[in-house]
Amino acid sequence: MAANPLPARNLVIPKSSITSTTITLLWNKPQVYEDVTEYQIFKDGKLVGTSVKTNFTVEALLPGKKYSFYVKAKAKNDQLSEDSNKLNAATKQAGKIFNILDYGAIGDGKSKNTKAIQKAIDVCTNEGTVYIPAGKFVTGALFLKSNMTLLIAEGGILKGSTDTEDYLPLNLNRFEGWEMETFASLLNAGKLDRSGKYNIVNLSIRGKGTISGGGHKLRDAMITKRGKRGRGRLICIMNGQNIDVQGLNLEESQCWNLHYIYSNQVTMHDLTITSHGANADGIDPDSSTDSYIFNCTIATDDDCIAIKSGKNPEGNLVNKPTERLRITDCTLVRGAAFAIGSELSGGISDIFIQDCKIGPLVNGFQVKTTKDRGGYVKNIVMRDCSIQRIKLVTNVNYNNDGAAASELSWFKDIEFTNLDMSGAKQNETTIDINGFPDEQHYTRNVSFQNITLPEGAKIKVKNCEDVIFKNVQGINGAKPEYLISDSKKVEN
Repeated sequence: MAANPLPARNLVIPKSSITSTTITLLWNKPQVYEDVTEYQIFKDGKLVGTSVKTNFTVEALLPGKKYSFYVKAKAKNDQLSEDSNKLNAATKQAGKIFNILDYGAIGDGKSKNTKAIQKAIDVCTNEGTVYIPAGKFVTGALFLKSNMTLLIAEGGILKGSTDTEDYLPLNLNRFEGWEMETFASLLNAGKLDRSGKYNIVNLSIRGKGTISGGGHKLRDAMITKRGKRGRGRLICIMNGQNIDVQGLNLEESQCWNLHYIYSNQVTMHDLTITSHGANADGIDPDSSTDSYIFNCTIATDDDCIAIKSGKNPEGNLVNKPTERLRITDCTLVRGAAFAIGSELSGGISDIFIQDCKIGPLVNGFQVKTTKDRGGYVKNIVMRDCSIQRIKLVTNVNYNNDGAAASELSWFKDIEFTNLDMSGAKQNETTIDINGFPDEQHYTRNVSFQNITLPEGAKIKVKNCEDVIFKNVQGINGAKPEYLISDSKKVEN
């Protein structure tokens, strides 16, 4: 490898993240990458930047112009690899700017600006930008549309009103796995349609500013009037395609921060998300396909990222999985878990997680279901992450109302490789995996390779089959304590 580094692989450019002046590139590491120190990014054959991550945003481009890109891997001895695959992409045309000040908005932190901002959105022309300048603009629910950008400048704050009347009429969406009417979200995009048709496309929500919800005051008011499931989100995207959210600070949500449902090609990156209280999840991909989450820093009192696909019995009937989700270079500071489930009745598959720093979350990385949920989880890969706990569990005891599915859930084909778990508490259960007692629904084909554990770590395996532990050891080389029961073909 050191003498002849391999090229980076599978360079992609998410269409959703392209702006009039930037193009974002993503790629996979080479098959062998231990000696790679950085990646070099080339535009039209010229070096334009370097990255230690597997993503890079090329800036200062011209609107409406086509460019060619490729990436090289650089080794410790300064040798460069061959080129990655080459991709061409064109920036968007620069559309008309619609400054909300021109429509009567006042950024004094007191005046209510819902009508003024919505007017700017409504008159925004194709490929245009609704511009929120510096200032604090209080608003109720806003409804975005296709082929537009909502751009919040540095110093600009879109601040959610705390009056529930500002989030009417009620809006059909999905919460905790069921379709239902709730208060509208602060930002709403698309209309819920379980047929899968995309009714909002080519939407960008970006900038260096802040979207701040109504916080605990709005949360409590919404719960009082419609129960805990009646709250809107901070941003809710439904039946969207080619949707991008980037660069912003998200905070003070009354419920989940970023929720996208029945959507395709969603890209979320370079976000900072901070929230407090129950059900204040960071990002919730829900029955959606082919999406990307990267360079996000998340601190919540609930799940930082929660991957979902509906809840029994409705989720089994709608039967829309979340598939092909790539999560890289994220830092999860505080929260309950990096979660898959518990709403997984439509199935979840092909989730790739790499180079994430997962702090002292209560449940670490958790795949969770109940005996009534149905659905499946398969083809999950986590590599090159720091994390403190892994749990694959089938007995969570909450959010379990609703008629039972006809079959139990099942988990299979899950890989954990090159993980630093040494920061976990000593002498505790660091890895806990189980399936259902029914052998047909054992958790199957799970591998752990090159895992560093804390001193005295315990590993529990129950109701599983074909589980491999290879080079799994403590900081000083000691083997963990294995607690294996009711399982088949466990290798350690």
